Amino acid sequence: MHRRTLLTLLTSIGLVRTTSAATGAPAAPPAGAIEPLRLSDAQWKQRLTPAQYRVLRQEGTEPPGSSPLDREKRAGIFHCAGCDLPLFSSDAKYDSGTGWPSFFQSLPGAVGTRTDYKLLFPRTEYHCARCEGHQGHVFGDGPPPTGKRYCNNGVALVFVAASA
Repeated sequence: MHRRTLLTLLTSIGLVRTTSAATGAPAAPPAGAIEPLRLSDAQWKQRLTPAQYRVLRQEGTEPPGSSPLDREKRAGIFHCAGCDLPLFSSDAKYDSGTGWPSFFQSLPGAVGTRTDYKLLFPRTEYHCARCEGHQGHVFGDGPPPTGKRYCNNGVALVFVAASA
């Protein structure tokens, strides 16, 4: 059974709630806040490494512990590897112990979310607000003050250190 068929079946019997987030389009940031970047598939393949393309455009996941950004401790900003939009401040980064770079909040308007049912149960997936590149998932088990854990694929990020 295909995932779409299963979701349609579960929706029809009321086990899955449908919302606009389930349509596949990330929730948009405030109108006019960020100019979208839309490229063809061929342009993305030229712009990104194969690993970046798999994560950002095909919603893949890198292996835990594989990104040096998980251990990055310097002050700076984490940008989207697809379009260079600033997504996270190092002030919001923490060691979650998961093997992926983790943050307790994103920069305002930097990410959009949607519901992901790839594992059959709903998870909140987030994407870059400019290029809609897949970054990771957000969970409710993070530290104060937000209680959120933005679990990010390191290959989807570029770190820009603060100037001294």
